[in-house]
Amino acid sequence: MLVLLASTLQALLSAQLFAQKPAMPNPSSRGESEGKSIFASNCAACHGLDGRGGQRAPDIASRRDVQRLPDQTLQRIVRDGIAGTGMPAFRSLGTSRIQAVVHELRSLQGRNATAQLPGDPKRGKTLFFGKAGCSQCHMIDGEGGFMGSDLSRYGHDHSGNEIRSAIMDPNKNLDARLRTVLVTTTEGNTVTGIARNEDNFSLQLQTMDGTFHFFMKSELRAIEYPSRSLMPADYASRLSHQELEDLLGYLISIGGSTRHRKPEKE
Repeated sequence: MLVLLASTLQALLSAQLFAQKPAMPNPSSRGESEGKSIFASNCAACHGLDGRGGQRAPDIASRRDVQRLPDQTLQRIVRDGIAGTGMPAFRSLGTSRIQAVVHELRSLQGRNATAQLPGDPKRGKTLFFGKAGCSQCHMIDGEGGFMGSDLSRYGHDHSGNEIRSAIMDPNKNLDARLRTVLVTTTEGNTVTGIARNEDNFSLQLQTMDGTFHFFMKSELRAIEYPSRSLMPADYASRLSHQELEDLLGYLISIGGSTRHRKPEKE
C-alpha cells in the first residue's frame, strides 16, 4: 500500500513539473532576438536603433551602397572594423554573434521581409519580350537588344517607384551616355542614334538596327543633342495600369534572382 502511494505521488509530481516546464524557444526566433540585442548594445549608439545613422555614424539601413554589400563583406567589416573611420572592430563577438548582427541589419534593410511584388512576373516577362517591346533595346540575362542598358540587375538596384518613373518618363534624369544624337550630313541626310565614340574630330553613331555609322565632323552640316531618350514615352497609353504593374513585377523579381549570381569566369 505504501509503495503504491509513493509511486502515485511521484507520478503526480513529475506531471506537475512537466506542465510547468517552459517551452523551448524557436532557434530562429532566438537568433533574431540575439541579433537585435547585440545590435542595440553595440551598434545603435552610433548608427541608431533603426540603422539610419546619426551624428556619429552613417546610415547603413537605407543606403543602397551598403545594401548591395554581400553578407561576407558586412561580417568582415563588423569583425575587423574600418581603419581611420571610427568604425571599431568587434572581433570579440565571435562568428555566430557577428552573423546575428548582420542578420539584424538585413532585417532593418528590409531584406529578410517577403516583398510583395506589384504585379505578375510571368505576365511581365511576356510583356517585356512582346507587347511592351523592351527587349528590342534592353537585355536581361543575355536575351534581348543592346542599344539600351542591361536590365538584369535593374530591379535590385532601383525601387519600384524609380522603375515606374523611368518607364513613364524616360527623359527624366536621362543618362548622358544614352542620349540621342541627330546628325545632318552636308548632303542633307539625317541619322539618329546613340553616340558610341566621339572626339573633337569624329563621331560614331549606332542606330536602332545595330548599324554603326562613322562621321568626320568636318563633313557634317549639323550635330544636335535632343534632350530625349530613344525609349518610347507613350507607355502610359500603350500599357494598361495592370500591364505596367506586371512589367514592374518582372523587373523586380529578375533583379532579386540575379542578386547572388556569381559572375562567369573569363
